Formats: sequence, C-alpha cells, structure tokens
Amino acid sequence: MYPRLSDLFRDLFGLSFPVPIYSFGFLVALAIIVGAWLGGRELDRMYANGAIDGVQVESPDGPETASPSVLVGTIVIIAAVAGILGAKLFTILGNPGVFLLYPAQLLLSTGGLTFYGGFLVGGGAIAWYIRRHGLSAPHVADAAAPGLMLAYGIGRLGCHLAGDGDWGIAADVAAKPDWLPMWLWAETYPRAIIGPPEQPVYPTSLYEMIAAVLLFGVLWTLRRHPFRAGWLASLYLVLNGLERFLIEKIRVNPEYSVFGLTPTQAEIVSVLLMAAGFAGLLYTWERDS
Repeated sequence: MYPRLSDLFRDLFGLSFPVPIYSFGFLVALAIIVGAWLGGRELDRMYANGAIDGVQVESPDGPETASPSVLVGTIVIIAAVAGILGAKLFTILGNPGVFLLYPAQLLLSTGGLTFYGGFLVGGGAIAWYIRRHGLSAPHVADAAAPGLMLAYGIGRLGCHLAGDGDWGIAADVAAKPDWLPMWLWAETYPRAIIGPPEQPVYPTSLYEMIAAVLLFGVLWTLRRHPFRAGWLASLYLVLNGLERFLIEKIRVNPEYSVFGLTPTQAEIVSVLLMAAGFAGLLYTWERDS
C-alpha cells in the first residue's frame, strides 16, 4: 500500500514531488470536493425546477434570490469541522481503553476517524445551518445523498492506501476462488501507517469503496424520483446502513454487550440508520403533487 500518494506516482510514473502527498488526506479532500460539487449540482437542478426555494444573497445591486448551491462552500466548512469533531468523539467512545492510555496521540492523530461520528454530528450541524436559511431539510438531504455515498467510497480508498487499520479479520487464503485476484481477497498492507497486520486480512476498505460506487450509481439514477422530498435520503440511510452492517461481519472492531448480543459500535449505528431510513421511506412513499 501507499500511505503517501507521492510514492505511488514515483513508482508508477517516475514523478518526484518536493513535498509528500499523503493518500488519506488527499482522498478525503477529493471526497469533500466531489460530494460538494454533486450536491451543488443537484441543488441547482431542484431550484431550476421549482422544487426548492432560493436563498437571499447580497449583490452589487442589493439583495437577490439565488440557488441554494451558493451555501455549499459554508456547508462544507461546517461539515468538515463538526464532522472531524464527531468522528474523533466516536473513536474515543469506541476505544476508551486506548484513549486512557494514549489520550494525546488519539486526539492529535490524523487517523482514527469514525465515519458515523462525523456523519451524525456533521449532519446535525448542517441541519441547523440550513434551517437558519429557511431551506427544506428533506430537499437538501435528497440533493446531498448521491454525493455523500460517492464521497464515502473515495474516503475508503484513502483508508485502503494508507493502511490505517480499517481492515478486516484474517483472510482464509485457502478459500480464495481461483478467478479472484489475491489483492482483492487478502492484503498484507506492508507499508501501513500503523504497522502491517500479523497475517493477510480482508481489504474491507476496498470492498466498501466498490460498494459505495455501485450504490452511488443507484442513488444517482433514482435522484429524479416522483416521491415526497426526503425519499432519496431515506433510501441512502437504508443502503449505507446495510452496507456497513454487512461489512462489519468481517471487519476488526471492538464489540459491546447489548441484550446478550455483541455488536460493534458501527453495527449499532447502522441498525439505527436503517430503522430511520425505513421509517422515512414509509413516510415519503407518496407521489409528490
């Protein structure tokens, strides 16, 4: 793997960079840009179709109404700050023993970011911001859903290249199908930023990247749905929760004891997201007039 993207470019193309480019940071930044661009594009489409109201902005000629996409830049900043804080909070809650032993390292590390923590805290902050501007949260959520799914996949590719520990359990190498390449079945992560695993593991970050791209295609295809606002966002919650719940079966994560079961933090959150998503689908399962 390549924790530094600049090393990958050097090995593949012979290109050298004066400053190292880190894979995780670069791909997270790319994920934010792609997600913001897609979300802004959808807001412009909804505004042009009259599905969502505009917002008041200042211009040289005075206040005027514009597409809500003008707020995307501020939304990205809010999402980044609140998302990182939420991701770190969930990481600490999921690894209290590690935090007690190495609090400074866990707080200051550029790794150790829990997606669901960032998603929930960042989403709450964005919901507060758009309500201040009088926008319809369900419409904005629908606009953001496809881009969020694709951004998640891009971010997971960053985890895979960096080798930040978001990998699976030990892979059963003997069970690999003959037609499947080894790198897609078991990975050793020799350059992992936290050190390589003791034995080959399932590259779950890569699986999630592939799943996210496919699910993005589904959401993008259905973005012009005829149902009430919030339907696509509800479907996103179901698909995202289902994907994460399934991948947790072969991922390495701390487990908790809940009513005789031993789910991971991500499994608990994914079940709650799926429940919220199904409730949203039922509520919005009516053609928009």
